Amino acid sequence: MTLQRSSAYATTAGVPAQPAAPVRERVGAHAPPVLRDLRGRAGRGPRALTFAAGDLVVVSGLPGSGKSTLIKRAVAAAGARPAAGPGPGPGPGPGSGSRSGSGSGSRGGPDAPEGSDTAAAPGPDIATESGPACGIDSQDTRDRWDAAVPRLLPYALYRPFVRLAHYAGLRRALRSGRSVVVHDCGTQAWVRRWLAREARRRGTGLHLMLLDVPPEVARQGQRERGRGVSGYAFARHRRAAGRLIADAEAGRAPAGCASVILLDRPAATALDRIGFTAG
Repeated sequence: MTLQRSSAYATTAGVPAQPAAPVRERVGAHAPPVLRDLRGRAGRGPRALTFAAGDLVVVSGLPGSGKSTLIKRAVAAAGARPAAGPGPGPGPGPGSGSRSGSGSGSRGGPDAPEGSDTAAAPGPDIATESGPACGIDSQDTRDRWDAAVPRLLPYALYRPFVRLAHYAGLRRALRSGRSVVVHDCGTQAWVRRWLAREARRRGTGLHLMLLDVPPEVARQGQRERGRGVSGYAFARHRRAAGRLIADAEAGRAPAGCASVILLDRPAATALDRIGFTAG
């Protein structure tokens, strides 16, 4: 994997566009994955990351690291909106309501990163963004179910339905051909394999954005959002995230990834937009 340090790609005036290349050439079998390390810049990271039209972007990291906040802010700023997946409608009825609060039955959903140049993703030029893109976040699906089911019903009882609804929404978004930004907890390697197959089928790229946040900061993020995960689940997330980050630092990308982008909390805070070129 080719290492590209952040200092080579971020200036106060922005980053020069990279030479355009056909999609097939950019994501071909002979193109090595690219690592972009945007950590350690004390909040002076890129304000935008721009990918090719039709590319898929996975945002991964610990529960509480800021994945959901980043997706909501950066994808919405690019003119796209989170895609609504199947499931109960958002309107709560009698005896129902949105849940908050930590507990072992809670699955870690998103979080709170934070938000100063422009960096192009491997391959495409920085260009006019166009075409529909969407963000797919499992937390959005859970929130809709939380608001629709009776308040006293434990999440553990309807968790399988939430997950099915989330993956059904992701499948629908992928079949639409749109560019997609996907929330990933890091523990479901089969989801990345699925996305890699879809990227190959499209002839586009799969990109992994890794939030490298200390566990204590992630725990604080869970407390701030009023929802946490059990100690066992958090340990499992730590192992999965740790492997992904260690592999990236060693020059290894998950199978099928065209690039891996490492961000710490200040770099995630600086990132205001995840966009896609006109193709």
